[in-house]
Amino acid sequence: MHNRKYLIATVSLASLLLASTASAEELAIYAWSGELPQEIVDDFAKETGIKVTMDTYDSNETMMAKLSAGASGYDLIEPSQYSVQVLSKQGLLLELDHAKLPNLGNLGEAFKNVSFDPGQKFSVPYIWGTTGFAYNEECVKDAPTSWKALWDPAYEGRIYMLDNMLAAYIAGLQVNGFHAGTTNPEEIEKATQSLIEQKKVLGGYNSSNFGDLVASGEACIVQGWNGNIAQAITTNPKVHYVIPEEGGSMWIDGFSIPKAAKNTEAAYKFMDYIMKPEVAAKAANLSKSATVVDAAKALLPKDVAENPAIYPPADKLTKVDFILDVGDATKLYQDGWTKVKTAQ
Repeated sequence: MHNRKYLIATVSLASLLLASTASAEELAIYAWSGELPQEIVDDFAKETGIKVTMDTYDSNETMMAKLSAGASGYDLIEPSQYSVQVLSKQGLLLELDHAKLPNLGNLGEAFKNVSFDPGQKFSVPYIWGTTGFAYNEECVKDAPTSWKALWDPAYEGRIYMLDNMLAAYIAGLQVNGFHAGTTNPEEIEKATQSLIEQKKVLGGYNSSNFGDLVASGEACIVQGWNGNIAQAITTNPKVHYVIPEEGGSMWIDGFSIPKAAKNTEAAYKFMDYIMKPEVAAKAANLSKSATVVDAAKALLPKDVAENPAIYPPADKLTKVDFILDVGDATKLYQDGWTKVKTAQ
């Protein structure tokens, strides 16, 4: 009799455990490569009991194509400013319920009403940064200040460009004196020709481990995003990051919930969690990126808070371009990029 009771109790306990496992919350994140540290994801999972999976991408276009194609299976994505505009226009993003984001007030004033998403209807900023280039001083003796360095035959085969359409066009346009994100067909065509011409000196296009290439010396100069380069500098202090004299660009990456998301409550919890000052500071320190949470900056170690590759001096930001949705001109960029990539 006792054995039977014990057996029933064991079966009941097993059933309960199975039920609780099955009902555990889940969260599927699709984030930029190198920007959302695994440690932050693990901390969140430990604190909340939510099971988190994360995939990464290295271009907004890859992420947008996946979302536009239908069910992506993701509950949270990390779009840059112009892709928030594109995806919200396509009706692919959930309008955010700010009542579920009590930590939203922790955002710095500059990020509370961004032009690309007024009122933060569809996105919550996470980090910001710049697009410029990096060089290894062991290979490049005279410190370059211009995008022209990425066309210099002296470094043939050891120059890498981001494998990213709009990022490559930042250099292609600005080296010709044009604004990145222009919709002028003649300017886009001129930039396309410059990028085709550049292929003679390129080692390749790379958006994933360009920081490693320049830190190891395999590359002399790479176009890159400042956070990845700041990580490379910790590996090799002979790497230097440059916002080019022509301007470079500034970007803001944040979190949005796709309309097709299955686990929206878990997504809200993560977005709110990442805005806690201590969490934002840890994420910024690990990813070597500039946080949008003002109170977090005071918690950062000096080598991050005072690192010009992460927080550039104000005078370096006077000419930066901020790329927004280029609308119908997207086709001009896509056609031009196809020509660039297929040119011999």
